[in-house]
Amino acid sequence: MSKRWRADRLGRLGSSIFAEVDGWKREARQAGHEVIDLSIGSPDAPPSETVRRVLADAALRPDSYGYPGSKGSPAFLNKAAEWLAYRFGVQVDPEQELLSLMGSQDGLGHLALALCNPGDIALIPDPGYSIYAAGLAVAGVEPYLMPLKAENGFLPDFNRIPEEVWKRTKFMLLNYPSNPVSAVADLGFFQEAVAAAKRHEVLIVHDLAYSEMAFDGYRPPSILQIQGALDCAVEFHSLSKSFNMAGSRIGFLAGNREAVGALRELKGNIDYGIFSPVQEAAIAALEEDIRGVNEPVAALYQRRRDVLLQALRTEGWEIPVPKATMFVWAPLPAMEWGLSEGWSSRRISREMLIRYGVAVIPGDAFGQEGEGYVRIALVNDEELLIEAASRMVRFIRGE
Repeated sequence: MSKRWRADRLGRLGSSIFAEVDGWKREARQAGHEVIDLSIGSPDAPPSETVRRVLADAALRPDSYGYPGSKGSPAFLNKAAEWLAYRFGVQVDPEQELLSLMGSQDGLGHLALALCNPGDIALIPDPGYSIYAAGLAVAGVEPYLMPLKAENGFLPDFNRIPEEVWKRTKFMLLNYPSNPVSAVADLGFFQEAVAAAKRHEVLIVHDLAYSEMAFDGYRPPSILQIQGALDCAVEFHSLSKSFNMAGSRIGFLAGNREAVGALRELKGNIDYGIFSPVQEAAIAALEEDIRGVNEPVAALYQRRRDVLLQALRTEGWEIPVPKATMFVWAPLPAMEWGLSEGWSSRRISREMLIRYGVAVIPGDAFGQEGEGYVRIALVNDEELLIEAASRMVRFIRGE
């Protein structure tokens, strides 16, 4: 047959590392290993009992099954605005400056379609979460990679971006606390970012999915706290990680009303919004946080971080201590520990899984600057994390 039933743009998405790692897991299990899966950042704890009950009760109501509306219920948008004010001191108009989403990935995947024309440029981090580049590929937008390096705290250097690139750029994407590198940024950095955006008439898109997963007393800020940020910035928030609602698929976009309105217009043409009971459950989760009812989810991940890093440190593998997220961005000591030259982070990750049954994500899956690292997700209990640390060290040492 001469027709091709597969769009060329799919080739620009690249292969899914998560599908690839799933194949490695099957190989490991066929080899008889009990796999410790530290690859995908999916919370292993449920939402609070109150949130689950609200969801269940709402799902049983006969009137919950109509189209919910793509914008989001007024009750959810108002509660999201209340939570932003409580958490960051940020005031937004829930009618014009907020939009509900099926998780932040929904918005990140569609935003370039709403904001850009083919041939425009967007600045994205390298390493960066895979949806950043994928959303651009679908929209025909050209990525310009901002290298994130350890010596600069994994922050981009705006002064190194050429003027001709700035002129073609529609938006730049920032992510702090960040996935995969677990870096953080302070208000001074965001002030610099807002100044650069205004100078070059560029929108800032800040992915703040990990705002509530910070450790050691650190509290991540919102870029919307910066004076004048509503003129040039939007920010994604997600209930997936912060409130253990990953499978519920709910989050929101806040900020500049023109950009929010553009995404609202696009989504008004492609979906009918979030299941109403999920929005009610999200309201309950945000309300519990405002009232301080439950232990913050960060406490669990801080304990896990400390257990894993201590176990690795005991074996001689020193890893920088992250201040936030559910990930550890681990520089590989392979060369010093005896693995032969030419072992990429991808080869190390695959062989470690197939031989020792520990699944992590190779750093190069997030961009070329990720080579030499692996991302370890803190998504198992402490006993399994200690066992995983032992297996990883044994593999790297060639035992």
